[in-house]
Amino acid sequence: MDKKQLAEETINTAANGGKDAPLTSTDVERVFDLLFGTVEHPGSIAEALNRRENVSLGSFGSFRMDGGTATFRPGTALTEFLQNKTG
Repeated sequence: MDKKQLAEETINTAANGGKDAPLTSTDVERVFDLLFGTVEHPGSIAEALNRRENVSLGSFGSFRMDGGTATFRPGTALTEFLQNKTG
């Protein structure tokens, strides 16, 4: 799944949740760029890691620096979902 497809899926999820999606796919793609960054501009996660801060995204997981390399540790909810432990 690429960024455009992820943005579309996010919009569809919001719309199917019974609420009108106030954002367009382009808006969501822009948020992804600001959060995760692009080749030209680091995102807010990269900026925080550069300051040696950990970035926690709740039960989804967290990012941290480990010996000069950014690492991701899945959280409980993501791990359980991927292991089919959720209903």
